[in-house]
Amino acid sequence: MILSDPKLTILESTPQYAGTNSQGRSVILDAKCILGNGRNVDIEVQKANDTDNQRRVRYNGAILTTNLTDPGEKFENIPDVCVVFISRFDIFNGNHSLYHVDRVIKETGKVVDNGFEEVYINAKVKDGSEVSELMEVFVDDAAYSSKFPVTSGSKRRYKETEEGQQVMCEIMEKINEETKLRINQLNAILIKAKRYDDLERTTYDTDYQEQLMLELLPQKV
Repeated sequence: MILSDPKLTILESTPQYAGTNSQGRSVILDAKCILGNGRNVDIEVQKANDTDNQRRVRYNGAILTTNLTDPGEKFENIPDVCVVFISRFDIFNGNHSLYHVDRVIKETGKVVDNGFEEVYINAKVKDGSEVSELMEVFVDDAAYSSKFPVTSGSKRRYKETEEGQQVMCEIMEKINEETKLRINQLNAILIKAKRYDDLERTTYDTDYQEQLMLELLPQKV
């Protein structure tokens, strides 16, 4: 529905995908998926409208592309990448729940494709579309829909059953423990290297903390 092809299937999904950049800022993508047609999708979720999100989409898409491309690869073999940006706010203030951004030649109006796609979805606009109804199921605790039985069923399980709540608690505990371990590892490295200014900055700048983790800590494979 979001990508205009109801037959698409997800072959692989990687939450918290680490996109590295040896010469600049690395990123942690919220999720990376591979679809049945071979396209790679970066899914980003943003609550607050407190940064330049269009440039964020551009940068994350570029990092994902470079991480998926082998050195010396021919340009025609560079993988197709799509960034799906999901937010609570209407990023373009156009009163739509779904936006597809294309590359357009100004002089002719022709849409041209270079293998990179941007899709923006928001939960703010209630325009009666299926996307809008789906977003309501995501963000409203009391919202369920027969149109989305899998999503609604999973939500009921994790929210209303003892088994589901136990699973969620175990997941959160695991995430918290892994995060604490990585923070302690990072702090030890910074102290050993006498990077005290960096250490202080990580106490109030979580983005910078994640950046240093990507640069200095070994990544999971």
